[in-house]
This record gives sequence, C-alpha cells and structure tokens, in this order.
Amino acid sequence: MGQTFTFGLERVRELREHTEARAKEKLAASLHQRLKGVAMLAAASDALTAAAEAASPQAGVRQSAGDMLAHKRWVQALRRDHEQAALSVDRLDAEVDARRAALGDASREREILERLKERQAAEHRARLARREGAELDELALSMHQRQAGAR
Repeated sequence: MGQTFTFGLERVRELREHTEARAKEKLAASLHQRLKGVAMLAAASDALTAAAEAASPQAGVRQSAGDMLAHKRWVQALRRDHEQAALSVDRLDAEVDARRAALGDASREREILERLKERQAAEHRARLARREGAELDELALSMHQRQAGAR
C-alpha cells in the first residue's frame, strides 16, 4: 500500500554535497595559509622594528661608515621582506574571499536540491495519503452497500 519515496536526483544531490565538502576543505586550507602569511608578516614587522631600534646610535659608541652602510642595506632587505609578506597576505586574503564565495555557491546549489527533495517527498506523502484515503472510502462504501443489501 505505501511506496517508499526515491528522489530522482539523489546522485546529483550527493555530488553537490561532495562539492560543498571539498569547498569547505579548500577554504580551511586557504585560511591556514593566510594565518601562516600573517605570522610571516608579523615576524617581518618585528625584525624591521628591531633593525630600526638597532640603528639609533648609542651614547659614546662610534660606528664606521661600513657598519652604517651594512645596516642600511640590512634594513632595506628587511623592508623588501616586509613588503613581500604584506603582498602575500593580500593575495591570500583574495584567495580566502574566492574560496568563501565558492563555498557559498556550492552550499546554495546543494540547498536547492535539498529543498526540491523535501518538496517532492512531501508531495509523495500527500499522494499516498490521498490514495489511502480513497481506498478506505472505497472499503467503507462497499461495506455500507453490503450491509444495506443484507437487510
């Protein structure tokens, strides 16, 4: 009497679910890479700050021109490292945003199929209920007719 509901697009829904899970994994990996990039930027900032503090002459200590030039080159290298780390963080931010958008798209696509599945399941249950109701009405009518004919 009761048929089980089968969703015709179940395989597609499973694929969308898998795609969403992969998008979550990719977002997590991107967030991890971004955290590494932020740590590298912080380290470069700290090194640059330490170099700037080391550049200020101490009282009574003379520096040679060679030492001053070497320090200047070191600071320039640290600035380049800091700029590269900042660019890397910007690139990683863009990647995280793109991964987040991809996850949103994958979630929406899966949710659309989930809603369709639920709607079709509800329609199936309603059809079964109508059919069972009609069968019960038919049984009741035939029983009533038998009882009326037996009198």
